[in-house]
Amino acid sequence: MPELVLPKLHESLLNEEWYKSGFDMTVKKAQGNPWINQYMKMGMKEGILSDMAAALGRIHDVVVEAAKPNLIGREIIDTQSTSESLERYPLAKKSIAYVASEGGTIRVYGERYSTVDIQTNIIIKDAAEWTREFAEDAKWNVMNRQLRELGRSVAQKESEQVIALFAGISAGDLAGGAALAGGGTVLDWTQTVAHWDAIENEDFGPADTFVLHPKQVSQLFTKDQFINSQYLPSGPTGLARGLIGQALTMKIYKSTLCTNGTAHALNKSVAGVLLIRRDITTEPYDDPKNGVFGIVASERIGLGILRSKAVARMTNIKTTLT
Repeated sequence: MPELVLPKLHESLLNEEWYKSGFDMTVKKAQGNPWINQYMKMGMKEGILSDMAAALGRIHDVVVEAAKPNLIGREIIDTQSTSESLERYPLAKKSIAYVASEGGTIRVYGERYSTVDIQTNIIIKDAAEWTREFAEDAKWNVMNRQLRELGRSVAQKESEQVIALFAGISAGDLAGGAALAGGGTVLDWTQTVAHWDAIENEDFGPADTFVLHPKQVSQLFTKDQFINSQYLPSGPTGLARGLIGQALTMKIYKSTLCTNGTAHALNKSVAGVLLIRRDITTEPYDDPKNGVFGIVASERIGLGILRSKAVARMTNIKTTLT
């Protein structure tokens, strides 16, 4: 399985030239931002910060740490870092064997390729702004809570994009050539196996990811096959990222961003790609004309489907617990 790509903390980013050169300019810009000045002042009072550079580093880290538990999308798709505006992925087409007579004509069907281009043209951004008066009165805990909300918001929007990518695959392009029928019943073990089987028969390797709305997860946990402790996660780390267990060869992830009544299974390694051109960063926001100042959190990404047949979908699952 590909290693999970997570946004870096400030100290790690300082080792990258693009960030360090830009950060020096950001420190100068932040001098005129009342909110950041108050953040630095309160941080120094708490004995946590020493100067403006430390304040900006702390702001970035608070946003990133709040984003990490909400980056569920990166758990369910192959996530890669890139410095390019466009990445081209070659997709090998299967060669075809044939039955021939002795001494007959040799037909050569060498491995052929099609390509999929993925552009990193999606900018996800959120900002929080405050008046000068609010900044003058803001307290340390209040400011950090608002920064954490920025991280959560950007991460959630990214995960929405990934889940929507799989949901947007046409039924005819899915594993098995159609969506699986839920029959208006609760999700059970047989239906779980049906997801796995659909992908298994496409020869892309076994399904390794099962993505569900929490209501479908609740349905599964009423079944004997999921009550045994071997299906439960081993610690809180998985739970924090939406991982709630495993069935067959599939890790099970839950998210309220999924549609209640619909489930997706996939082979994460070949189904699609999420490209991270610029991971979550923060910078000051100034609008003196309107008397507001704040922080902007943003990232630049791209995503696309590589093998739609590596994704199975079931619809019309019951939307209540029983």
